[in-house]
Parts: sequence; structure tokens; C-alpha cells
Amino acid sequence: MSFTTGPSRWSDVWLATAARGVSSCGDFLAASALILALQSAGAGGLAVSGLLLAATLPLVALAPLTGRLADRVDSRTLLVVTGTVQAGICLALAYAGHPALVIGLLALLAAGLAVTQPVLSALVPAMVRADDLPRASALNQTAGTLGALAGPAVAGVLVGEFGARLPLLVDAGSYLALVAAGLLIRTRRGGRRAEPAATGDAAAVTTWRLRRDPLLVAMVATLAGVIGAVGAINVVEVFFIRETLGSSTTVYGLVTGAWTLGILVGGWLFARLVRRLTDDGALLGAGLALLGGCCLMVLVSAAVPSALLLVPIWLLGGVCNGGDNVFNNVLLARRVPEAARGRAFAVFGAAVQGAAMAGFVVGGLLLAVADPRPLVAGCGVAGLLVVAVFAVPVRRAIRAERAVGAKPTSGSAVGAGPTGGSAVDADPTAGGPAGEPAPVPAGAGLATPGSTR
Repeated sequence: MSFTTGPSRWSDVWLATAARGVSSCGDFLAASALILALQSAGAGGLAVSGLLLAATLPLVALAPLTGRLADRVDSRTLLVVTGTVQAGICLALAYAGHPALVIGLLALLAAGLAVTQPVLSALVPAMVRADDLPRASALNQTAGTLGALAGPAVAGVLVGEFGARLPLLVDAGSYLALVAAGLLIRTRRGGRRAEPAATGDAAAVTTWRLRRDPLLVAMVATLAGVIGAVGAINVVEVFFIRETLGSSTTVYGLVTGAWTLGILVGGWLFARLVRRLTDDGALLGAGLALLGGCCLMVLVSAAVPSALLLVPIWLLGGVCNGGDNVFNNVLLARRVPEAARGRAFAVFGAAVQGAAMAGFVVGGLLLAVADPRPLVAGCGVAGLLVVAVFAVPVRRAIRAERAVGAKPTSGSAVGAGPTGGSAVDADPTAGGPAGEPAPVPAGAGLATPGSTR
């Protein structure tokens, strides 16, 4: 089955929410500290993009393995073991001095994230009834967003006062919250505790492939395309804010938090709206419009003369981002069999993180030949062009879905609306459950579902 048949386990939701908030704050605290340390030491765009690639590549390369692990191995075992190992790695990272060692340890941390990300993303729908999924996902996204909001701001202060080591030590401690959640959460997936599926459901799980669902293919392709186009902003933003606009590390942390705050607001606003959108095609179309809003805000931000003026612009962009996360998470939960959700979230996360990697590389290369301000504008224009290009295939997928009149077989919840047995961030990692960014600062870049601890 896709959702719990009894009362929603809100105690589990709150445990997952608390752990996600603490761990998300640690993630963004450490990532912001490393980027600020590189920039302050005189490193260029290629160094920053290399750091971001190290934090992203394992999420893409390991997705085929980690998605299956999430569906076949006990979720408690995965969370406790992986969280403990990550805490040790982060402790070592705090004392690493050589850049190659730092990058290697960061890649190992990301490998752990590649495991825990689909585990948590698939757990949240199993904790609640279908009707309660939007609220549960909004709570989960809120915690991750608040952590991501606080992390860069605190990093800006701590790096300025104490350097990068203290934020990394705090991040090591934050992984213990993930371990505690794994021990205390009663809801479990995978392993021997996986509930046997009915014959039809088992066949659906065995044959499920993302490419066989045109609506999900359109959703993933559109989001990946936009992230690939706009993703360079994650490399460019620190130079735009610190050098072009002449701001301090503290202001950088505060300003980048504006987009994350917008994600929080957007998550709750659109979690209410999503109950009315019982048609999956409507969810897909609304998500495309929100992606366009994100890209428009990036374009507008290129014209600001002061870093503080970025706050309202990025706040609006974050609202659109948070709404798109909600829609994506609901769409995935409705259309994927419960027993295959770990694999689905891993595939989804790999697609969008792979697109983000392309953006990181492009951003690092372009910074060597162009100033930050025109690059910010270029990211916004590129994103809007991608939205316009994908509008046609998205409309075709929606028409095909409505013409068929039924969703692909994916378990007992498939084919039902959000009040009838299916229903977010990620993502979400994540969030998501997805709906949160990967462990890199989420300034003007898109925070993608399925990218959280």
C-alpha cells in the first residue's frame, strides 16, 4: 500500500521534522563556511565549482544503488549506520588541511547523503494517511528550510569570527540528530518489515520505470533543464554579493537566507492549494509556471545596486521554488508504488543533481571570462528560455494524460486524488520529504526536491 491505513503517525513526522531541521542547519552551516573560506582565501570560480561538484557527484553516480538500498534494507539500519559514519567523516573534515583531502571527505559525506536522501523521502508518505501528506510534507520542508535559512547566516558570523573549523564541528554533531531519529521513528521501510504487496502491486513495482510515465518524465525533464540553466548562480552568487556588491560575509549569509525563507512560505501556501488540484496534469502545469517565476526573479536580481535589495526579490523567487517542490512531491507520491519510492526519489534526485553539476561547471568556467552581474542575468534568461521550450512537451503530456483518463498502475493509491488514497520536499530530500537543497547554499539557485539528509 502507498500510505498508512490507520491514523497518521504524527509523532514520527515530528521526529523526522526535528532531525531534518537540525541536520539541514548543520549542512548549510558547513557548506557556506567552506565556500566563504575558499572565496576569502582568494580562490576563483573553478575552485568553488569543484567544491560543489564534490558535494553533488555521488548523488548522481550512486543513485541506481542507493535507491534500491532504500527499498530493500531496513530504513532504521540505513539511517543509524550512515549517520554515524557521516558524523565521523565530518569530524575529520574539520581538521583536514589539504584541499584534495577536503574535497575527498566532502565527496564521502555526499555518498552518505545519497543513501539517507531516498530513505527519508520514502518514509514520510508511509507515516501518514493520503489526506495528511501535504501537511506532513510541508512540516518536513519547513524544518529543512528553517535549518537552511539559519545555516548560511550563522556561517557568515562564525567564519568571520572563528574561521571554518567551528562550523564543521557543529555539522558533525548535527548528524547525531539523524541517528537519534533513525532509532526513535517507529515507521520503517525495507528489509523484512516491508509489507507484502498484492500480486498486481508486486507486478507494478517490478515493472515500474520512470520513463513509462510521460507525466513524470515531463516533470523531471523540465526541472532538470531549468536547474541546469540556472545552476551556475550557485557558483556566481558568492562573487556577485561579496565582490560586485561589496558585502561582508555576514550580509552574504543573511541575503542568501532570503531565498530559503521564501521556500518556507511557498511550501505552506501551496500545501493548502494542492488539495484542490486533484488532476495530476494541473499539478504539472502549475509547477512549470512556478519555475518560470523562479527564473524571472533571478533575472531581476541582476539589476540591483545593493545586496539588501536582493532580499525581497529572492524572497519571491523562493516562494515559487517552495510551491514547485510541493507539487513535485505530491506528483511523485501519487504515481509511484510505495515499494518503489526509494528508487523513484533516487532517480529523481540524480536527474536534478546531475543538471546542477552542469551548472556548477559552467559557472566556474564563465567566471574566468565574465563579471558576475551579467552572468546572473544570463542565468535568469537561460532559465526562462528553458521554461518556454518545455511548455510544449508539458502541454502534450498533460493532454495525453487526460486523453487516457487513468494514471499508470502504481499500487492502491494510484489514480486517486489527494483526498482519495494518494496525495508532498521535497525533497526535499527533501526533501521532499524532498524539497530541500543539497548541502550547498541555496541562494538564488533552485532548491530541488529529494536533496536533503
